[in-house]
Amino acid sequence: MDRSLSVFMTVVKTRNFSRAAEELHLTQPGVSLHIQSLEKKYETRLLDRSSKSVRLTPSGEILYRHGKEILNQYARVKRLIADLTQSASGTLSIGASFTFGEYVLPRIIAGFWATYPRITPTITIENTKEVGEQVVRRELDLGVVEGRLTHPDLVIQPVATDELVLVLPSGHRLANAEEVSMEQLRKEHWILREIGSGTRSAADRLFQSLHFTPASVMEFGSTQVIKESVETGLGITLLSKWAIRKEVSLGTLRPLRVQNYPIRRKFYSLTHASSFHTKAMDLFSTYLEQQLNRHS
Repeated sequence: MDRSLSVFMTVVKTRNFSRAAEELHLTQPGVSLHIQSLEKKYETRLLDRSSKSVRLTPSGEILYRHGKEILNQYARVKRLIADLTQSASGTLSIGASFTFGEYVLPRIIAGFWATYPRITPTITIENTKEVGEQVVRRELDLGVVEGRLTHPDLVIQPVATDELVLVLPSGHRLANAEEVSMEQLRKEHWILREIGSGTRSAADRLFQSLHFTPASVMEFGSTQVIKESVETGLGITLLSKWAIRKEVSLGTLRPLRVQNYPIRRKFYSLTHASSFHTKAMDLFSTYLEQQLNRHS
């Protein structure tokens, strides 16, 4: 049934039997047999066929909406059974929010894969809310996010503490200071992430807590673009220390703390509350915790 469901999902994705057959390395009659098998099992038509494309029937819509979760469950069961008889192997789907996914996770994945070469990680980088939703739908085995989430189907545990710092170009008049007051920055031009990002939320909380209104703000949707803009002297910003390690080591950016106001936030791991953990998931969770504790 899992093979027929996989064929069905591919037909819906490609909207064409011949393209689905090509992608699945099957004959077109073979694809048709799989669809007929599903329709016989559920005693209903799932697809309306025409000479050019296929459309989902109402019953097909229901199966398609739940099909990915069903296939993910099949894959998880196979991995769990394999865990009983052999060393950990297979895929491990990991989701992360932007700062962690772009600046912390790649190093951890590299070390993990070198230690466990039979486990193949895949990474999805999305905002905190989307990562949580994908874990709930079992499209991801686990996630690491910077924002707080609450959901009855999620197990949420703190895994790391991140510090955010003011970031100035190396030639800035305050670059040699260890910390500054916000009053010293009142006339500065700020370059910030877009509203809705975890880093922007931290900046807005800082401004609100200190009753500070920036003279001007420019919004960019990319941390990399913000860093390059600050390097050129366009303005200053607030970013995670993890995001600027390379530039600080090269001397192109200078991190400063806000006087009497440390800016910290937690990163959290997310797993599904009702899912069994594969051996690969447990190994990665342990490795992640070890690496984060080592560098905290």
